[in-house]
Amino acid sequence: MRTRGILRAAAALAGAGTLAGIGAFLTACGTAAAPGKRVIVLGFDGMDYELTRKLMDEGRMPNLSRLAREGTFGPLGTTVPPQSPVAWSSFITGKDPGGHGIFDFIHREPTTLIPYLSTTRTETGEPLLTIGKWQIPASGSIELLRRGQPFWEPLEERGIRTTIMRMPANFPPSGTASHELSGMGTPDIVGSYGTFLFYTADRKPFAGKKISGGKVIEAAVRDNKFEGRIYGPDNPFLIEPEKVKTGFKVYLDPDQPVAKIVVGDDDRELILKEGEWSGWVQIEFDLIPTQTLRGMCRFYLKEVRPVFQLFITPVNFDPEGPAAPISTPSSFAAELAEATGEFYTQGMPENTKALTEGVFSRREFLAQAEIAGREVIDQYYWVLDHFEDGLLFYYFGNLDQVSHMMWRPLDPGHPKYDPETDPEFASVIPEIYEKLDAVVGYTLDRIAGDTTLVVMSDHGFTSWRRSFHLNTWLLENGYLTLRDPSKRQASEFFAGVDWSRTRAYALGLNGLYINLRGREPNGTVSASDREALVAEIAHKLLATIDPATGAPAVTKAYIREQIYKDRENIELAPDIIVGYAKGTRGSNESALGGLTAEILTDNDEQWNGDHCMDHEAVPGILATNRKLAKTATALDNLAAAILAEFGIEDFPTDG
Repeated sequence: MRTRGILRAAAALAGAGTLAGIGAFLTACGTAAAPGKRVIVLGFDGMDYELTRKLMDEGRMPNLSRLAREGTFGPLGTTVPPQSPVAWSSFITGKDPGGHGIFDFIHREPTTLIPYLSTTRTETGEPLLTIGKWQIPASGSIELLRRGQPFWEPLEERGIRTTIMRMPANFPPSGTASHELSGMGTPDIVGSYGTFLFYTADRKPFAGKKISGGKVIEAAVRDNKFEGRIYGPDNPFLIEPEKVKTGFKVYLDPDQPVAKIVVGDDDRELILKEGEWSGWVQIEFDLIPTQTLRGMCRFYLKEVRPVFQLFITPVNFDPEGPAAPISTPSSFAAELAEATGEFYTQGMPENTKALTEGVFSRREFLAQAEIAGREVIDQYYWVLDHFEDGLLFYYFGNLDQVSHMMWRPLDPGHPKYDPETDPEFASVIPEIYEKLDAVVGYTLDRIAGDTTLVVMSDHGFTSWRRSFHLNTWLLENGYLTLRDPSKRQASEFFAGVDWSRTRAYALGLNGLYINLRGREPNGTVSASDREALVAEIAHKLLATIDPATGAPAVTKAYIREQIYKDRENIELAPDIIVGYAKGTRGSNESALGGLTAEILTDNDEQWNGDHCMDHEAVPGILATNRKLAKTATALDNLAAAILAEFGIEDFPTDG
C-alpha cells in the first residue's frame, strides 16, 4: 500500500539519519498578479570568470558574447569564504554570512564541538506509544538554518509570482514562492548527501579502505545468479534501530555480457548490457503493514564477468510521492515528473564519491554526470516554456561538480598531472561551458524584448594543487597540543588533543576557532585575550611560505568582526576565516579535526579543482541582456539589483 499522508512523511524522515519527521508540507502563499514584468535568472554554479572570458574570446560561447555586446558582462564578487552554501545564502538574503549565519558546509556546536551540516537541523520527538518491539513515532521537524528574508518574498508580498528552481541552501523549501523545487542540501532517502551501493564479486581492491559516500558489498554469484538488497533509513516504527530494505535478484546471461535484474516483490524486470545505465526504478520499503516508504534509484551494470559488479545510485525521494517536503506547493514535484519524467531529487546528484573511492572510472563518472546534467537542462526547457511573468530563478549545478573532478586536465602545472591520461579529458569542462551557453541562447530565442535576463555564478574555479593542513599548522606553531605527540597521525576528529593546553583549532574548510573560555567546553583563552590572539594567528598565517612554490600559502586571514558588516548571527562564525592562496585549499583531514605529518602536501586526490580559497582569486560571472537599474558588483547586492527591476528599492530590510 502506498501512503502519501503526513504520517508517512513523518515516519519516513524520523529514521533518516540526519533527518526527522515533519508534520505538514509547506504551501505557497501570495496571490497571482496580472501578466507583467519578467525577469529570468540563470544560476550557473562554479562558472569561472577567467575561463568564461577565454572561451568567449575563442568564439566558443557566442551567446554570452552576445550579452556582453548588447548588455553587460563582468566578474561578480563572491563571499568570504567562497563556498557554495555560503555564497548562495548571501545571494538569497542580500546579507553577508554574519547576517544569514551560514559560514561553511560544516558548523560545530560550541558546547560539544560536535559538527553538523550547516544548512539544516533536524529534531525528533519522543515516541507517542510503544508496544513490544514497535513504537508510534512522533512528528519531528526539519529546520532551515539560513537566516534572513529570501529575496523572492518581497515580490510575492506585492502579488508578483516567483518560481525558484533548485536554489541551494533552500531545503526545506521556504514555502513563500509560488513554485519551488529544493536543490543543494536536499538529502537522499537515508538523510545523507548521497550514499551509493556497490556490489562486487571481488572486494579485495577495497579491503581496509574507509569508503566515503557509499557501501561496497561482497556479491556472491552462484550459477549466474545473485541476490542483493537496497537499504533505506532506520525503520521509525521499531524501537531498536534496523534499516528498512528491499530485495532484488540478478540473472546473468551465461554467454553474453547482459543481466536481468528483478526488483522488489512485484517482479519488476529490467535488462541491462554491461556498461549500461537503467532508467529510474521505483523502490518501496515496508515499514508496517499499512505504511511504506517510497523512493527510486538507477542501476549501472559495470561488469558481468570475469568480476560481477553492479552500482546502485543513492535512493532518491520519488517526486511523484516524496517522503519529504521538496517543493512548493507539495504537488509541484509530481507535476514536474509527470511533464518531464522522473528526476534526481538529491541536491548534488553527480556521484563524485564513486570516482574518488575508486568505484567509477573517469569515463563512468562523466556518463553518470551527463545523465544528471541533462535532466536539469531538459526540465529547464519545460519550466521556461510555462513561465508567464514575474521572476524565474533556475539553478544548474552540474558544472560545479564536474569541475571539482576534472580540472587537473586543464592544468599541466598540477603536481599530479598525467601527460598520458589527462589530455583526453581536457575538453570536458569547456564542453559543459558550451552547453550552458546554448541554454543562454535557447532562452534568448524565446523571451520577449522586455524580459530581463540575468546570468550569474556564485564563485569561480581553479586548480587545487596544494593541501594546507591547518590543524597541523596550529600544532606546530604551539596553538594546539596533543597529550601524546607521537600519535598525531592517528588523530582523527581531535582524538588525543589536550584541550587544557590548546588555544585554537580548525574545523570546516576555511574556519579557525579560538578555544574560548565560556564558549568551548574546555576553553582556555579568556575573552580579554581573544582579540590579541586572533591578530597574532592571522599575522603568522599570512607569513607562512609554501616551500614548493616559495610564495605565501595564505593570502587572506579574515577576522570575522572586520570582514562581516552584518552582525545578527556573527557569533556562529569562525574567529578567523582562512583565505588560502590560489591553488591551495584546506585539507580534507583538517576539515574534520585530523592531523598529518606535514603542513603542506601535494593534492593527489581525484577531487582536483576547487574554489575554497582567497575569495578575490575566484570571482564568478554576471551577464545581463540590458543594463540593470541598480549596479551589482557582488553576490550580496545582486538580489537588490534584481528587485530594483521590479521597482523595489528597500532590500534587504534590517533585522
